[in-house]
Amino acid sequence: MPDAARHPWTFNRVAGFDQVALRGAEDLRRLPELDLKLWAALSVPVQGVTLDPRTLELLDVDGDGRIRAPAILEALRWTTAALQDPGLLLQPGDALPLSALEPKSALLAAAKRIAASAGAPQATSISSADLADPARIFPAETHNGDGVVPPELAGADAPELRRTLAEIVACLGGVPDRSGQPGVDEATSEAFFAAAEAYLARSQAAERLPLPLGEETSAALAALDAIRAKVDDYFVRCRLAGLDPESAAATRHDLEALREAAQGDLSPGSELLAALPLARIEPGRALPLAGDDLNPAWLQALRALRQRALIPLLGEREALSESEWEELLATLEPCRPAALGGAAVAGLGEARLRELVEGQARAEVAALIEADRTMAEEVEALAAVEKLVLFRRDLGTLLHNSVSFRDFYSSQRQAIFQAGTLYLDGRSCELCVRVGDPAQHATTAALSGTYLAYCECTREGSPPFTVAAALTAGDCEALALGRRGVFYDRAGLDYDACVVKVIDHPISLRQAFWAPYKRLAKLAEEGVERISAARDSSLAQQVSGQTAKGMPGAAPPPPAPAAKAAPAAAPFDVARLAGLLAAIGLALGALGASVATLINGLIQLEAWQALLVVLGLLLLISGPSLIVAWLKLRRRSLAPVLDASGWAVNAKIRINIPFGASLTQVAELPPGARRAQSEDPYRDGSGWRWGALIAVGLALLAGVLWASASGSRPSAGGGAAPIRSDSRGS
Repeated sequence: MPDAARHPWTFNRVAGFDQVALRGAEDLRRLPELDLKLWAALSVPVQGVTLDPRTLELLDVDGDGRIRAPAILEALRWTTAALQDPGLLLQPGDALPLSALEPKSALLAAAKRIAASAGAPQATSISSADLADPARIFPAETHNGDGVVPPELAGADAPELRRTLAEIVACLGGVPDRSGQPGVDEATSEAFFAAAEAYLARSQAAERLPLPLGEETSAALAALDAIRAKVDDYFVRCRLAGLDPESAAATRHDLEALREAAQGDLSPGSELLAALPLARIEPGRALPLAGDDLNPAWLQALRALRQRALIPLLGEREALSESEWEELLATLEPCRPAALGGAAVAGLGEARLRELVEGQARAEVAALIEADRTMAEEVEALAAVEKLVLFRRDLGTLLHNSVSFRDFYSSQRQAIFQAGTLYLDGRSCELCVRVGDPAQHATTAALSGTYLAYCECTREGSPPFTVAAALTAGDCEALALGRRGVFYDRAGLDYDACVVKVIDHPISLRQAFWAPYKRLAKLAEEGVERISAARDSSLAQQVSGQTAKGMPGAAPPPPAPAAKAAPAAAPFDVARLAGLLAAIGLALGALGASVATLINGLIQLEAWQALLVVLGLLLLISGPSLIVAWLKLRRRSLAPVLDASGWAVNAKIRINIPFGASLTQVAELPPGARRAQSEDPYRDGSGWRWGALIAVGLALLAGVLWASASGSRPSAGGGAAPIRSDSRGS
């Protein structure tokens, strides 16, 4: 084997890890020599990927729902051996040029046959579209090597053979032919002729035994079949009643249900009545053939059995014992046509079966089956061409999504695990992965550090499914469970999408920068709302009380019990009010003094110094949130998301900040667009008010910091300036 180290592999450094670049035929031939530790993924699930299901079926050789590296390498080895230029696998498209096949090979002959079946015998290439209809490649009128011959294969020049095949299919059912039509294989043919011989042998034996009732035997059998199950049921119940008298309780329960139903109208054809036994159950009792205790639903059937079978065979009688019933069955059962053997072929009649068995039909069918088998080698070549066409189209794509993740990191292509695009909350999310159970998937996917929105996608006429969409740009302020969007799959079909679960992680640095201010604004709003709600409630109670007192004719409120009398209201305290007003004044004065101090301090600073102060305040507030978000965004990885979907990811598939911004697009006006008016007539002014409030807050904080810094400076004498108290000012 050539030394793998000497092959000039090329690697691309993308998103923090090295990916091998497959550039041509030699790279494909030498791929088995590449260390598996350098593959991006070692196992790919057959579910949740956008490759052709038929291709996945051919690659999943063991049928376990996984395509592992050895299966990919074996498919690559077979394909490179079949093509003159294996580099064709790395070229987009699904056309297989006939010139890519070895001249005078079985594959080339089979490919030309496929082209001819598609109506283009002079075609220079074939594609997957030429393989879409197997019946066109393998018509029922031609041999296809599977050992199954449909009636159409006999042709118009052999009508008797065609008739025989049709009769075999009608009697025993057909085996699916490669063309899709039902046909006859060797096992079916042998079973048919064996059944025909058995029927003829038993028929000859039966002819030597006279029927007990002659032509009336068939009528006796019909009467027997009409009531046989109920007679057997009656004798079994009587036998059980002899073993355990309480076993007849089931009959009593049936009668209770009948009494309830009897409140309405009953008829002899009632299903409830027909379900009851033929007569009263007693140990060892014979079945009465007449009397008042017979079930009226079965009187006609009993009368027919008595007239057509019992009296002619056993004589006149008023009751039927179990031994006589068994004697009757032993007399009539051998007279059934089905008992002759070969019941499946009995419909053809004795004459036709004798003609088939004694003639050449059996040999002709066997010869046709053998002739079909001789085409097996050519048909296998046709199947190999189908496999080659599918591998030529899809194997290169699979390599670019397993050996490397070239398609995922490309701006022109999408990876096979990307299910489509989700439009939600003014953005488009291109990283959407199909998932089965969102709760189970989220257990592993949470380790990705990526904000994931699980959406249930529904469309009329299609089964629902769930996708996990990665949000890597914008913010999550307006996202919540129940939020709706639209999902477009890779085929362009649209689905209604509803958020059913989210995994919360940082989305962008912009969101992290504004997060502290939004939290402060939210706290302020909630505080104002609580104070306003409490004030409104108190005011409403006061107004309600005053209104009730002032209504003319209103009855005075009842005096409260002495034990529960409310304490007398405290008199209005003017001094307390004055103190409260003074405190408010002092607070406003302090606030004004702080603002004035800040303004005075900023005026005394240079412009660059003031700018540094403002930037320092911004970093002081938003810095911790930015640092935490930056660290988390650097660690975002796709690997846990794919691992939760059944992949075996072999590398750290990073989604760094620049790449994440390309996976989620936020709504923006297109280039060259302009607004028709300079201002929005319905603009909400709350934005600039909150901005002003934040600016004032920053200014106050800067003033406090500046004042504390200047107050702590030493005086000219080397000590701190003393603080004098003016008692008169107090």
